[in-house]
Amino acid sequence: MKWTVKFLLSATSPQQFPAPSVPEIAFLGRSNVGKSSMINALLGSVEARVSSTPGRTRAINFFALQPGPERPAEMIFADLPGYGYAKISKSISSEWPAFIEPYLEERESLALCVCLVDSNIPAQKSDAQLFQTLQRWQRPFVVVATKADRHSSNTLRKALAQLQRDLNVDAIMPISANKKTGLKELWATILSASA
Repeated sequence: MKWTVKFLLSATSPQQFPAPSVPEIAFLGRSNVGKSSMINALLGSVEARVSSTPGRTRAINFFALQPGPERPAEMIFADLPGYGYAKISKSISSEWPAFIEPYLEERESLALCVCLVDSNIPAQKSDAQLFQTLQRWQRPFVVVATKADRHSSNTLRKALAQLQRDLNVDAIMPISANKKTGLKELWATILSASA
């Protein structure tokens, strides 16, 4: 399906969130994990800003996805601020309780959290904490390993197995925004969750 994508707004407080109307897909991950690149690859257009400086996104950015210009939004992508990057982790961490936690815990239209981890680095404590929190809040989530094209098929298989064990998750979906691999499978998961 070809989507028309429209930027809705950037929110730094629950009062600024758009009125819940359609299923929302939240994208979360550590700074520099490739979140903006993956969102742009999924949409086939440049919507999320890709920065060479980790931690640029400091608000939740909402994008409406429409199957055609005449119809209302059928889905919303929510691009959340990155976390875990040393230089900005304290400031981001202090902002999480103000508007990110309420979004993740209380947002009634949140259909799925797409959680990104870097396939090239060991499991991070901050990622494990996020997954535990989402499980506690009973939020559905899928774990996606980015930058999968930097591995051979053998090393990727080993890296995914190790991440799966260390993060205590059932499955991890490999993705490459550069090579466009894994996007079809992720779209299937997103569409199933938002149906």
